[in-house]
Amino acid sequence: MFLAYFLVFEQGFFRTCAADFPVAASQLLSILSLVKLSVKLDYACRALVRLAKRHASGEVSRIEELAEIEEIPANYLAQILAELRNGGLVDSRRGKQGGYLLARDPGEITLHEIISLVQGDLFSSVSNPGGASGKAIAEAWGRLQKRFEDEAKGCTLQEMAREEAQEMWYI
Repeated sequence: MFLAYFLVFEQGFFRTCAADFPVAASQLLSILSLVKLSVKLDYACRALVRLAKRHASGEVSRIEELAEIEEIPANYLAQILAELRNGGLVDSRRGKQGGYLLARDPGEITLHEIISLVQGDLFSSVSNPGGASGKAIAEAWGRLQKRFEDEAKGCTLQEMAREEAQEMWYI
């Protein structure tokens, strides 16, 4: 039996953490292959963290600026920002001085909310209680899902923006 691993967003990066429920090695590989965090989610998080850094000043960010700083294709970023706007996470301002800014305080926007909006339920099609060991795996996956959701609900944009700022190196 092996310990299962899952992803936790920490200091601007996803890292693996051990879960305390045992699964067989073959089951571990199939479980881990099902969790796929999209590039779209990564780009959305990076753009939102950048907007969080400017929230206090009320300053807007233009798509071109965000795309360059965060190394995101501008056309794709425009689509992501439209989705984030429709989901109530960002606001847009029109005109020459227009751009994007957070719709709410960064301390109120959680990673869970971002994941739910951008990618939906990460665990929706994972468990199949069929077969001799299906129920045990489904229960283990449910515990893992609960832990992941709890961790994501406790991680805010404000924390991510603050942690990224602490990692900067000046020469």
